[in-house]
Amino acid sequence: MTINPAHRGIGMTSQRTRERLINRLRESGICNTGILEVIRNTPRHIFVDEALASRAYGDTALPIGYGQTISQPYVVARMTEALLEGELPARVLEVGAGSGYQTAVLAQLVKQVFAVERISQLVSKARERLRELKLYNVQWRHHDGTWGWPQNAPYDAILVAAAPPEVPRALLEQLAVGGRLVIPVGCGHEQNLLRVIRTPNGYEQETLEAVSFVPLVGGRG
Repeated sequence: MTINPAHRGIGMTSQRTRERLINRLRESGICNTGILEVIRNTPRHIFVDEALASRAYGDTALPIGYGQTISQPYVVARMTEALLEGELPARVLEVGAGSGYQTAVLAQLVKQVFAVERISQLVSKARERLRELKLYNVQWRHHDGTWGWPQNAPYDAILVAAAPPEVPRALLEQLAVGGRLVIPVGCGHEQNLLRVIRTPNGYEQETLEAVSFVPLVGGRG
């Protein structure tokens, strides 16, 4: 995505500030150059309130209202890297789309994104932001993310941006064989980022690292 001049930002949202973030991500072990390039060119400051724009390119999570956060850039990059490792998925389900920032990153890397978010106000704002960025390969659903989006399954990959106490069975069932699910699992401060791969005989699971996410909540808001 070419940076729209209206999104270039100044001061703490300038390109120089974004470059510092990219350097921090490299130092933290993010190696995928395609993902780094997308994060460099995606204006994170438009996904947060104007009062927080000066903090948008720090490597930290920020509040977006309704008890939710926009994930730390390192976590966005790490989850995306884990999701895309190996064969590039064409169809990706995102659960807990929130501000739409992770959605925007995915939409520039895969053919189609199916984004589910339980809070209607966040869906409206995220849809508007992606239209502003001219990212049209995303379908949105205001719904309980614990159920996924079975009507469009199976998916080559699923990314979940909130933590359930255990992996929801519905999401496992919506993975294609060979598909990858990247999800934080656990309660409170005891959470781990998992990658689950569906095989012809079942599921293989690996723990990637400790993380901290808001809980995955059922229902719609």
